[in-house]
Amino acid sequence: MFGLRTTPAILAALLLASAPFTAAPDAGAGIVVDGTRVIYPQARREVTIRIRNPGDTPALVQAWLDTGDPHAKPGESRVPFVMTPPLFRLDPTKSQSLRLIYTHDPLPEDRESLFWLNVLDIPPRAPANPDRPNQLELAFKHRMKVFFRPEDLRGSAADAPARLTWTQLLKDGKLVGFKASNPTPYHVSLIQIAATIAGHPIVSRADMVDPFASRSFDLPSPLSAPSGAVALKYWFVNDYGGNVSGTASASPAL
Repeated sequence: MFGLRTTPAILAALLLASAPFTAAPDAGAGIVVDGTRVIYPQARREVTIRIRNPGDTPALVQAWLDTGDPHAKPGESRVPFVMTPPLFRLDPTKSQSLRLIYTHDPLPEDRESLFWLNVLDIPPRAPANPDRPNQLELAFKHRMKVFFRPEDLRGSAADAPARLTWTQLLKDGKLVGFKASNPTPYHVSLIQIAATIAGHPIVSRADMVDPFASRSFDLPSPLSAPSGAVALKYWFVNDYGGNVSGTASASPAL
C-alpha cells in the first residue's frame, strides 16, 4: 500500500516543497529520472522522458509540469503540453517512459520557452512496527527544466554561451560583481564564474540567463576596481547535461 504516514498538514507541505525532499533511510524512495533537462524541438510530435526504479520496492510516481512556480500543485499551471501517464506505479527494476506532447497552443517563436517538469516519488507505506511506532515516510520530488525550442531560431544553443557579453559592476570604486547579457534566443544555464583580480582568485555562483536578457552575479566580497578588462572563466550546462567551460572578458561599465 502506498502512502505518506503524515498528518494532512505535513502531506501538504511535502507536496508543495520546492527542493528535493529528505527521506529516512528506510523510506524506500529511489526512482531515477534519466537526464537533467528536457529539450523539446518544435518539429517533434512528442518527447519521452525515461524513469527507472533501481530499488527493491515499488514506487507510486506522479508527474506534472509548471511554468516556474515550484509550489504549484498538479494541474494548477496552464501549460501547452499533455503528459502521459501522469500517475503510475513503478515496480522494482522496471522503467517507464513519460510522453510529453505539445498541444500547439501559441508560444513565442523568436526564443525558447521554459517550463519545469516535476516527478514525485512516493514510497510504499512501511509495515507497522511496534518498536518504531512514529516512523515518518517522506517523498522525493525531482524537478528539471524543459526547454521548448521553436524552429528556425538563429544561431545554436551550443554557441550561445560564447556570445554572452560581460561587464563589470562597480560601486563606490569597488568591483562588486559581473553582469552577463544574452543576445541570443537560447537560455544559457551558467553554473559558476571565476577570475583572478590583483592576485586574488575569486569564485562566484552563477545562474541561468534568459534569452535577450541580462543577469547580475555578485562577488563574495567587493574588491578594488581593476584598471581594465577582467579575464573570466565560466562553466555552463549544455543540452546533454554536461558541464562545459568557456572564457570571456568583462569590460568596465561605461
